[in-house]
Amino acid sequence: MRKIKVGVYYDNGCHQITREVLANPNINAEIVASCHCPNSEKLENVTYYDTLEEMLKDERIELVSLCSPNRREQANDAVKCMLAGKHVYAEKPCAMSEEDLERILKTSKKTGKQFHEMAGTAFKQPYYALRKFVLSDKIGDIVQIYSQKSYPLGTHRPQNEDIDGGLIRQVGIHNMRFTEHITGLKIKEIYAVQTKLGNGAQYGNLHTAVSYMMKMENGAVASAVANYMNSVEGIGKYGNECVRIFGTKGYAEIMDAGRKSRVIIGDKNMGELDTSENPKTYFECYIDSLLGTGEMPVSLDDELHPTRMVIRAAENCR
Repeated sequence: MRKIKVGVYYDNGCHQITREVLANPNINAEIVASCHCPNSEKLENVTYYDTLEEMLKDERIELVSLCSPNRREQANDAVKCMLAGKHVYAEKPCAMSEEDLERILKTSKKTGKQFHEMAGTAFKQPYYALRKFVLSDKIGDIVQIYSQKSYPLGTHRPQNEDIDGGLIRQVGIHNMRFTEHITGLKIKEIYAVQTKLGNGAQYGNLHTAVSYMMKMENGAVASAVANYMNSVEGIGKYGNECVRIFGTKGYAEIMDAGRKSRVIIGDKNMGELDTSENPKTYFECYIDSLLGTGEMPVSLDDELHPTRMVIRAAENCR
């Protein structure tokens, strides 16, 4: 099986694809070019470029993985890549406005180049197991959904939301993926409130916590919280997540930063979810789809709908 030739652009926060290729030498992707992506120096036979424009002239590159230095400009970068004849895999949020999101989709259709966001939140364990269980209809009709996503605060957090997309978009998008991709339901309405309390920078624009309220397409209700209040030393993990989904027959939940789970059906405690399956990563699914040996786990519309929702939530907060 041949390998898709990949160019990686920048490392704004973390460039997941470089780490994934380093960790999985059997993946059908090969990084051949890099532009300001530090981890790529650990790879062999990589050509380094000073600008994205220079890298796009490299005819070997089939796919560009974007982690743009300014998230506000990432949609422009994605369009630029597709017009240069490259497929695109973009860090979250891939766009900061619905207008930019539509421009990405129109360019993909026009050029015939595939576009995907790094949207694998619900497709890795233990959330993959929760998704499979919920979609099996064993908890009945979904009535209420709750999720939490918490990261630590630190001086590395940009005060300008244009740099990384801001809390409500780049952290809260995990909540929206939990909400939609685990349940198979789309959010119909979304509202949010956020605060800068605890920021510490007198004139900073970094929001530290956000709460969301949502209504789902089936009439269910959902809520979520995201913040920069996690204590890594205290809990032992960089991210602290939990997800609870309540249905007419029972409920299922993941707790303690993803380390515990529980299923209740009627009056019976069914124990923990079976997380023994090792699913392919979202990037592997993308590579397989390009090679014609597999498909993406969700449609592009379903993949990007959580992004639409955090964009609308951010607008709602203005």
